[in-house]
Amino acid sequence: MTLLLQRADGASLAVTNGLIGGFDADEVLDVGEGRWRPGSVCAHTHLYSGLVPLGMPAPEPPPQSFVQILERVWWRLDRALDADMLRASARLYLAEAALAGTTTLIDHHESPNLIAGSLDILADTAEELGLRAVLCYGATERNGGRTEAQAGLDECGRFVRRRSGGLLRGMVGLHASFTVSDETISDAGALARRLGVGVHVHLAEDRADVADAIARGYEGPLERLIALDALPAGSLLPHGIWLSEAQVERAVAEGGWFVQNPRSNDGNKVGYPSALAITDRVGLGTDGYPADMRAEAAAGAALSQAAGQAADLPARRLQQGAALVHALYGHPASDLEPGSLGDVVVEDAAGRVREVVVGGRVVIAKGTLVTADLEQIRAEAHEQAARLWARMKEL
Repeated sequence: MTLLLQRADGASLAVTNGLIGGFDADEVLDVGEGRWRPGSVCAHTHLYSGLVPLGMPAPEPPPQSFVQILERVWWRLDRALDADMLRASARLYLAEAALAGTTTLIDHHESPNLIAGSLDILADTAEELGLRAVLCYGATERNGGRTEAQAGLDECGRFVRRRSGGLLRGMVGLHASFTVSDETISDAGALARRLGVGVHVHLAEDRADVADAIARGYEGPLERLIALDALPAGSLLPHGIWLSEAQVERAVAEGGWFVQNPRSNDGNKVGYPSALAITDRVGLGTDGYPADMRAEAAAGAALSQAAGQAADLPARRLQQGAALVHALYGHPASDLEPGSLGDVVVEDAAGRVREVVVGGRVVIAKGTLVTADLEQIRAEAHEQAARLWARMKEL
């Protein structure tokens, strides 16, 4: 089946990969004066944060360090999540992502009181809305020790075996090395190698991660992952702020990918990933901020300049997301033109998103989400956000 995008000037683009939602085979979609581009890739995010813009109360007392931000905000939020809150969060986040022209999201999930089946909630939502999602559960020991970590790894394994295909892919997740034992890291690496997937793990986001690895007898968190055989080719390493150029080179030699997250790193005051400039194996993520990738790249440009690096680095990293996604979905790295994965965004002259096609299915038409009821999504999100804030106060 083929969906043909037809422009007013006579140019056309055939999109043939996947099912065509709402259109007959070989139908023409008139995009007028619109210009097409590949769908944007958010190379690292947290769908469970989708309700945060809806009035999350500020933590009290205010955090004074990165670890306190985790303890007083994110680790309280993830413990409070139930299935309805998570579904509402993911639906809102993905809908807004689609409206911004983001077609693939690589997620790192945690909900300690809702581990088994949590990735199915995210996967069902992605399939409903028509977006690509690469999912994992970030195994950790910070609440329930090794039992909790094993439950997280089990969820990753189950998902990869049963749901990976079509728009979905799975990875093995670890929260960060400072929240897990050597045994859990080793188990994660072994599982990933058995499944033939990479490990998705926060790396050197803050000095605390480095200090913890050193205290355990390693040079740093990267060396810890490598020593424990937990960095298979294709692994994803968000942040990398407190790495040297030599460490970045070593990770790349192992087949790893990095992800810069400008707004999150700036907001958390954890630093700037200067050493990542030596490689092009870097995607652009949001780390839970909304998946408007043009906004992320613009924020990153200012931060890059302030750090004495090229202002266009984040934009180039956004483009590199296409190569990352093609690797994850098993497509040739050389085949990076719009439509090659069936993912196309059409914008008007002002840069507004008009159409979004994912896997051959129309997700946005004339600027409107057509795969779900946006107003219902937003209403449900506000309802569940109120429940979430109340639940967080109790923790």
